Amino acid sequence: MPTLRTAGWVRRWLLPWALALGVLLNAAYPTYRHYDFSHSLDTRSYLRLASGRFDSVNVTRRYRLLVPLAAGALARPLAALGTPAGPARPAGEWPLRLAFYLLNCLLLAAAGACFYRGARLAGATAGTSALALVAVLSSRWAGYAAGLPLTDSLYLLVFGLSYYAYRRGPGAGWAVALALALGPLAKESFVFLLPWLAWYGRRALGWRGQAAALALGLAMLLAAHYWVDKAAGAAPATSVTNALAHVENLTYSLRRALSFKGAAELFSVFGLFWLPVLAALLRASGRRALAPVLSWAEAGLLALVTVHALLSGDLARMGYLLVPAFTAALALGMRWVWGQMASPLVPSAKH
Repeated sequence: MPTLRTAGWVRRWLLPWALALGVLLNAAYPTYRHYDFSHSLDTRSYLRLASGRFDSVNVTRRYRLLVPLAAGALARPLAALGTPAGPARPAGEWPLRLAFYLLNCLLLAAAGACFYRGARLAGATAGTSALALVAVLSSRWAGYAAGLPLTDSLYLLVFGLSYYAYRRGPGAGWAVALALALGPLAKESFVFLLPWLAWYGRRALGWRGQAAALALGLAMLLAAHYWVDKAAGAAPATSVTNALAHVENLTYSLRRALSFKGAAELFSVFGLFWLPVLAALLRASGRRALAPVLSWAEAGLLALVTVHALLSGDLARMGYLLVPAFTAALALGMRWVWGQMASPLVPSAKH
């Protein structure tokens, strides 16, 4: 019956999306209102992109157009509403900041719904999946992705769709197609996720469907390169040179990751929410509980996130890309911890 299908869709997707959106709108608001933009090259670049200025944007970020252009379009009706009451805000810039905040919250909430569904499909309960979702969205990196003029929210959505498609298998072809179409424009490093998605998404969408979706994504990327290069007066070869320059970050990133400060930075991505997962890994019964997320798929995802982190030099920010698999691991870990805490309260059977 249509009513039953609608109710199922609301329970599986709309409710976790609404939960994620409510968390993000609250958690990211202080970042949106009070962040110091004077030292953030990334945010200033995306604000310029949203204003249609391509020539003054670093080539690393110049082609990530989807979120900035959407924010620029949304900013126009927001500007017509007038300057909000309260402390003074940058003239002409606050509508763009607000547009990024609203769009990024919506996109990251959609990614959060994918994280939740991935945890449920891994075997976690609805309650622990919802708790895990709230926990991972409390990370400062979620607050930055939602509250600032950045494009991380779209790339996190691509990761969320990919992991959900792996977990769901047949019936999730739409998620694979959407990830392949959006991925090339979301971030250039999508090339590292592509082999993982092609292999682990094949049950959801066959090779022909994947090829068609990827062709669409690459066509949009080529069109964006042509349009931006023409508007900025830049040579097409500069993007290739810039990509190769990222290899120089490897040595710096390795030294940083192997230091105490780097290890603490990586731990801070999810903070104390690592503890239920680590506690489960130390016990045989916990490892059995975590078995659904201790597979080659999660190992591969961890490897490609590591590549992202090492090439970017921004270890913690790129480490947050592990969030789809970590949400499932955290939900299963919390379920195991709760079972361990509750078991002494259960009276033993009399013989």
